[in-house]
Amino acid sequence: MSTNASDPLAALGDLPGVADAVDSVRKAVDRVYGHRVMRRRSNEVTSEAALRGARASAALSGADWALEEVRRRTDFGSEAEARTVGAALRLTAEAGQLLSIWRQSPLRVLARLHLVAEGGVAPDESVGRPRLAGEKVDEPLIEAPLPDADEVAGRLDGLSGLVIAGSSAPALVMAAVVHGELLALRPFSSANGLVARAAERIVLIGSGLDPKSICPAEVGHAELGRTEYLEAFDGYLSGTPEGMGAWITHCGRAVELGVRESTAVCEALQRGAA
Repeated sequence: MSTNASDPLAALGDLPGVADAVDSVRKAVDRVYGHRVMRRRSNEVTSEAALRGARASAALSGADWALEEVRRRTDFGSEAEARTVGAALRLTAEAGQLLSIWRQSPLRVLARLHLVAEGGVAPDESVGRPRLAGEKVDEPLIEAPLPDADEVAGRLDGLSGLVIAGSSAPALVMAAVVHGELLALRPFSSANGLVARAAERIVLIGSGLDPKSICPAEVGHAELGRTEYLEAFDGYLSGTPEGMGAWITHCGRAVELGVRESTAVCEALQRGAA
């Protein structure tokens, strides 16, 4: 991707449309962080953003529940959709606890995320580790060809190396690459989409772009729709400059829509309506 072997993500920032997307995201994030509600009630905005982000991530994985249903529900262990929503809620809560580990051991964080998605227990030996040769993947909403276990292991090591080495690439670029690569690999036996979006959240928070976690990209991905999400993901899979640029700019639009959601929350809090 880049002629600079020490920072292979750097060139992605120069792809068509990406610089504009990065600039637009930065300005949108700055605006919501400057909202007067954020001075005293940022914790409330963070909590609401987490709830809405989890709901949206679950929707992209096939459990499209109304926000108020997610808010009032307490049983997430019964049928399949409830388990998906419960997994998304747990992952969103866990993401903020793993920031210090991510830069040192992203593979450990990914394993933890999968374990959390499965309820914090390992009902079988496939939970909490990358899949082995011959193991099946339960990810029906992502229909792209599935890399074999050896390719998964190699590319996970490569992704881990990029995270540990750091990059001069904008946070949006790193977040989009982490998200796209995990969707492409589907390294676990289940919950890969949920884990990929949680990892995107971790990058956006840990990079300093969204340190209070109030800009839920998951909301934007869901609002743009699953069809557009998968079309943009096809661009990532293509590996072409145009395709990669399209995926990164899609992720940028998702963050901006997440910002819009939290801005609405700020306005509601200011009016005393939330």
